[in-house]
Amino acid sequence: MKLRYGIIGLLLIVSGIIVGFSFQELENFYFQELPKKKYKNYVDPIEKFREAVSYIRYAYFEEKETDELVDNAIIGMLDRLDPHSFYITAKEMEEIKSQMNGSFEGIGIEFAIIDDTLTVVAPISGGPSEAVGIQAGDKIIKVNGKNIAGIGLTNSDVFKLLRGKKGTKVKVTVLRHGVGELEFTITRDVIPLHSVDFSYIIKDDIGYIKVNRFAGNTYSEFLDALMKLKKQGMKRLILDLRSNPGGYMLQANKVADALLNGKKLIVYTEGRLPSTNAKYFTEDNIDFLEGNAAIVLVDEGSASGSEIVAGALQDWDRALIVGRRTFGKGLVQYQKEFQDGSAMRIVVARYFIPSGRCIQKPFDKTKKEYDMEIFERFKSGEVYDSSKIKLPDSLKYKTKGGRIVYGGGGVLPDVFIPRDTTGTSKYLTKLFVKSVFRNFALQYIESHKDMKSKYKNGYEFANNFIVSEDILKQFIKFAEKQGVKYDKTQYAHSKKYIKYNLKASIGRILFGDEGFYPVIHQIDTELQKALKLMPKAEKLYNEYYTKHK
Repeated sequence: MKLRYGIIGLLLIVSGIIVGFSFQELENFYFQELPKKKYKNYVDPIEKFREAVSYIRYAYFEEKETDELVDNAIIGMLDRLDPHSFYITAKEMEEIKSQMNGSFEGIGIEFAIIDDTLTVVAPISGGPSEAVGIQAGDKIIKVNGKNIAGIGLTNSDVFKLLRGKKGTKVKVTVLRHGVGELEFTITRDVIPLHSVDFSYIIKDDIGYIKVNRFAGNTYSEFLDALMKLKKQGMKRLILDLRSNPGGYMLQANKVADALLNGKKLIVYTEGRLPSTNAKYFTEDNIDFLEGNAAIVLVDEGSASGSEIVAGALQDWDRALIVGRRTFGKGLVQYQKEFQDGSAMRIVVARYFIPSGRCIQKPFDKTKKEYDMEIFERFKSGEVYDSSKIKLPDSLKYKTKGGRIVYGGGGVLPDVFIPRDTTGTSKYLTKLFVKSVFRNFALQYIESHKDMKSKYKNGYEFANNFIVSEDILKQFIKFAEKQGVKYDKTQYAHSKKYIKYNLKASIGRILFGDEGFYPVIHQIDTELQKALKLMPKAEKLYNEYYTKHK
């Protein structure tokens, strides 16, 4: 089974890539002669491979290109190593590099090809897929009515199918766990490239920063947001790393460094080569939050770099970790590029956070079982009930202050918050699927052209605009015209969420993220609970961190 990663309309981010290591040993080893095995009929394996390729080219009943044969051989070889080593063809690398040089247009999803099926890792925040209601875990099985599951799909195929110019439309059919097949029409758009989605003073002196991945500019964006909020009076912080799949390890280290003072270990790595054994300490020696409390929000979509930040801050008792058990990726990858433009990313080490725990989940079973583990958490009920989490005592570790933490399967939060299913209904799902919120918002603003002039900014809009019963009646009629039949019972169950999503959609069109996040956060139960936990975060900081800072 193949597991391939990509992003439509965005650079390919693979969690856990280390930059800054010297990998000369790897390059030197590549040119070394392989040791001769001393047994009867020994054949040099490299010569054996060349002979096999040559014979296939000569005798196979159909003509095959050497490039294709070698690519397939490397893919098969890496596929058997571990779940996170994989090959990128020259064509796929061109797509990735082209996306790193400007703004891109597409549907805005991070994806993985799991078991030959295109699976959404996460919709890009603010992108067109998120706008229509595409969710993490959705399996895209058809594009414009054509089946794409089980046909040997590659990253290049996905790019061709789903990327396109702004304003063009594509119809996708997804298979959603517990729901079945859903059809979405997505209008392609320019995809946002920022690592920090949004930051603002959410309440009193509490700042909020959402980091969606760890890319090359993440630390500078994070520090800019931190300094901006401090000028606005922020003292305490909520760092939102939910659904953050990771990225560059050194960027994650720097974000953790910004909240730790003195010389402190953030993460260390252990591999077979001496150059892969390294320790990473804080460099700035400055806690930019100046000794105030912090909360880190995580969930099952928080992986690799997110786990380094959350794990390091938890191990030093610096921040209260809130949410659900993280993904569990503690492997370090190195990218080896070939002269033809292709590349392979292989795991060269494990990483460990300060308490000594490796949070990599087991991968001793089949790749299919490994890839499906995240979905098993939903089936087992773990995401709704913390008592369903089963971790052995052998994986018990202690923070610097002596608190019990666990390794071997992600970062376990200090405070568990179940996944929120309040207000969900088939009616609400259909409203997202048909893009009714966005379409109604566009029409409503068109017929109320003076609306933007009534509010100074998105925050004022969020605080003062009211979705009245009259607007809701208009919305229901509009939805029926869009093909979503009114269901009185389901509407009543989801009414609060319909109101806020409608308001947020109007706010986003008028004021961008400033008119969206302050609205949608009011129905974000995990975030609202985190706000109430700030006194507990302060107690943690005062009772534990101050002893060893």
